[in-house]
Amino acid sequence: MQSLFKTLILTTALAVAGLAAPGHAEEPGLWKAYNEVFKGAKYVDLTHTIKPNIPVWAGFGPSALAPAKAGVDIEGYAKKGDTYTYEKHGFEATTYNLATDQLGTQLDPPAHWAPEYAAIDELPATYAIRPLVVISIEEKVKTDPGYHLQVSDIADFEARHGTIPEGSVVFVRSGWSKKWPDPALSTTTPFPGVGLDALKFLHLERKILFHGHEPLDTDTTPTLEGEHWLMHNGFAQAEGVANLDQVPETGALVAIGYPKFGGGLGGYARYIAICPPDWPHGVTIGSVPEAPLTKYDKPLHYDETAGMRIR
Repeated sequence: MQSLFKTLILTTALAVAGLAAPGHAEEPGLWKAYNEVFKGAKYVDLTHTIKPNIPVWAGFGPSALAPAKAGVDIEGYAKKGDTYTYEKHGFEATTYNLATDQLGTQLDPPAHWAPEYAAIDELPATYAIRPLVVISIEEKVKTDPGYHLQVSDIADFEARHGTIPEGSVVFVRSGWSKKWPDPALSTTTPFPGVGLDALKFLHLERKILFHGHEPLDTDTTPTLEGEHWLMHNGFAQAEGVANLDQVPETGALVAIGYPKFGGGLGGYARYIAICPPDWPHGVTIGSVPEAPLTKYDKPLHYDETAGMRIR
């Protein structure tokens, strides 16, 4: 799996240096890296779909995804309060009544707990892509549902795979998300987590960018000591991560995206694992409809019972 990094480093170095292989036209900038590494890679979505009925802490209340309505009178087009429809207006839109920014797959900036640190819109652009490390505690969780990642688990991982790269993203695989989107997950205890000593080791010794986990909280201590320590020391974290059983423990990258809400204290994030071409999971560029995208037999329509558009 390390070949992906070696190839990326080599092709990027050649591109930056302005070098091209004999007999080939020079490719500008990072296009060479894209064509030789990313174009043939496998892509795995690590993100839950946000719906009104997904698990969420009861203290935030319910969310709703409703058809958008005209906010003002638009002469000859719409009256205030009209619901936009394909038939009458040529388009539709959605009003997202989201009860919290702590919903679904997330990226928590430290300002979630510590206002002296960065909000979601203040995270640097360098968060875009990083080496991905996946540490599994799933077997231990099967016998102890409340098991938390320990420093010893990290030591065992590094004995097999080598030192965790500085600046990487470390996702902890527990299997918790396999029952998603059962709303009962938000109140089921115990649940797997990440121990405080493990978090300190990852950040202070291995100097990772951030860690992530499948559950919606970092740990099960009364004070959420792990999350408290992270945020009050300027570290971000990912929550509600999915499909970690479909990515390699080492050798992949993770692409990180999130809305840039001004002063936002949480992020509806999307994480995509970029895996080596020979990885058995994921899709490659060009293997699925992209431009144009898929045309479905059943059109989207708003369903009152589901509280969102469905096919």
